[in-house]
This record gives sequence, structure tokens and C-alpha cells, in this order.
Amino acid sequence: DHAATEAASAHSPIAYAAPDDEITFDLPTSLYRSGTNHDHDQVAHLKLRDAAVPTEVNLPEFDGPEQRYCPAGVYEYVPCEKKEGEQKLQINAQNCLHCKACDIKDPTQNICWTVPEGGGGPAYTLM
Repeated sequence: DHAATEAASAHSPIAYAAPDDEITFDLPTSLYRSGTNHDHDQVAHLKLRDAAVPTEVNLPEFDGPEQRYCPAGVYEYVPCEKKEGEQKLQINAQNCLHCKACDIKDPTQNICWTVPEGGGGPAYTLM
């Protein structure tokens, strides 16, 4: 799937409808309902092969696809404190739903998903 990702310049932005709170929900509600729970002091299970790739390749060429293909909002670009006007990739691993979209979809195959410690993650239940 990663090989099919095209440059952002070849596409127009998509305007998605707001969550309706019946079938679709906002991110915090969806994460809460998933029962996701990771120990905050565990070793990170999402690793970058090269920390420079997100800002040097993915952001300029693909408009930071990490922040779009992850359904849990694990990846986000935030202002860089060290370089004014630039952004850096922040990984919020505690939100991870273990869908492995990052491992499959990352255009540079720079994200390495590994099994988290302690069996954390979603605790889905049937309603």
C-alpha cells in the first residue's frame, strides 16, 4: 500500500463531514470507547528508522500522511521548539489502537510497529 501513495501536490484536500455522534464520533470519544490503555512508562512500541524522514521527506512531499492515515491520531506535526517556523513529528503512542496502518501505509516505510509491553491497547467489548 505504501508504494501507491502519491505526492500531495497531485491531489486536492478532502473536506470531511463533522461527526454525527450516532455512527461517527470525534477522536476523543472513539479512543475512550476503544478502552485503549497503555502504561505511560513503557518502552515505545512505535519507532522511527530515521528521525529525519518525517520532516525532510514525508511532510514536504506527502504533506505528512502520518497525521491522516492513523485513525487514533497517534502522529501529529507540532511546532518545533528549536527551529521557529518549522514542525516536528510527535508520536502519541498511548493512543495507539494497534491497527498497524502506520507500518503498512507509511510511504517511506520509516515507522516500525512492534508489540507493546504488557498487553496494553484496545479492550473492545460487545454491547
